[in-house]
Amino acid sequence: MKNPGSLEVITGCVRSGKTDKLILWLRRVGYAKRNLQVFRVAVIETDDDLRICSGAGTEFPAAVVRESGEILRLVEPSTQVLAIDNAHFFDDGIISVVERLVNRGIRVIMAGLDLDFRTEPFGPIPVLMAKADKVDKLSAICTICGEPAYCSQRLIDGKPASFDAPFMVVGLSDVYEPRCRLHYKMAK
Repeated sequence: MKNPGSLEVITGCVRSGKTDKLILWLRRVGYAKRNLQVFRVAVIETDDDLRICSGAGTEFPAAVVRESGEILRLVEPSTQVLAIDNAHFFDDGIISVVERLVNRGIRVIMAGLDLDFRTEPFGPIPVLMAKADKVDKLSAICTICGEPAYCSQRLIDGKPASFDAPFMVVGLSDVYEPRCRLHYKMAK
């Protein structure tokens, strides 16, 4: 009898350990000798780094895709487990891609931010969380008070970003910090 597929989502704010938890899980899958594939989305056109990297410095080899449909073209027939990092950056097509993989009997685990810097639901993650067999929402530590953080604060020149700030800025001009509800601020 074929094993049923499943979906697990690891989510939370910046520096909550999402990618570290994903990499730990991937290493365990390796010990179990399961056929594994790992994907991540290219954030910018020239992003070809063939690994997922956590803020703590752990890394794991990964294929880079530009859009969700590429995963279906690249998944191998022998794949039993498939992991996706930074899933919040994928287009909404990732939802049907994941459903098709799960229906094929593949165990899918994904990591991604649940909220953007505006504290709005981020990309396809809320829908994937609703469809998941298991959701693990991690929290970081607020950089201001040390209490559990629930969101990612974007700072521009050391000050909170405004709601209408560019959604995504590449480079060092933006800084993200984990913040609790008390210390999260939106510039006016």
